[in-house]
Amino acid sequence: MSLITIKNLTKIYSSEGINTNALNGINLNIEEGEFVAIMGPSGSGKSTLLQILGCLERITTGQYFFEDKELNTYTDDELANIRNRKMGFVFQSFNLLPRLTVLENVKLPLIYTEEMKESEKLSRAKKLISLVGLEERANYKSTKLSGGQKQRVAIARALINEPKVIFADEPTGSLDSKSGETVLKFLQDLNDTGKTIILVTHESEVAESAKRIIHIKDGLIDKDVLVSNRRIISTQGFNK
Repeated sequence: MSLITIKNLTKIYSSEGINTNALNGINLNIEEGEFVAIMGPSGSGKSTLLQILGCLERITTGQYFFEDKELNTYTDDELANIRNRKMGFVFQSFNLLPRLTVLENVKLPLIYTEEMKESEKLSRAKKLISLVGLEERANYKSTKLSGGQKQRVAIARALINEPKVIFADEPTGSLDSKSGETVLKFLQDLNDTGKTIILVTHESEVAESAKRIIHIKDGLIDKDVLVSNRRIISTQGFNK
C-alpha cells in the first residue's frame, strides 16, 4: 500500500524579492513498511523534502498524498492533527524539554489526547521507555542523560502515538559512533516490525542501514536504488 505519493512537487523560498528553488519537480512513491534513506550534499533539498513529507512545510506546486488523501488544501490545524496522530519525529538535536523527566518527555505528545485516560498514557510511556532500555532513568531530567540516551528518549517519544511513519533527520549526527550504531539498530528493528522509516543523512554509512537510498541533487532525485546488501547492525542492545 502506498503511504506517501508526491507528484511534480516544487518548493520555492522567497526573500527580499529573490526566489530560491529548493525542490524542482520531484515524483516519489513510498510504500508502507519501507526504510528509506534520503541523501544529498548540503543545500540539495533533502531536509526540505523531509519537512514537506512531515507536514512541517507546505509545497509551492504539485501534489502530496498521504494515505491516499491529498494534503495540499488541508488547514494548518488539520496538518497539525496528522503530524500528531500519524507521524513521529526524531531530530539531530533531540528536541527534549530540559525541565521535564524522561517519562514526561515521552508522554508529552499525548497531552491533547483527551479520549485517553492518564493511567493509559503513563502505561504506554513506561512501556516505550522500557523498550529503549531506559526504565531505570524514567525519572531523570533529560539534562542528566548522555547523547545516545537522549536520542533513545526521542525515539520513544516519536512512537508514543503509534504513528504510521517515523521521520529521522540526521538522528546520529550528534552522537559518538557507538551510540549512533545503537540508534540505527533500533530503527532497523522498528522497520523489521513493519514501521515505515524515512531517514535523512549525509553519511553513506548511515544510509546503508536502510533498504532503499534516494539521492537528491539540486532539488531533484538523482538516484533511487534498492539496497541489496543492507548493512546489518549488531549491538549489545540498550542497557548501557
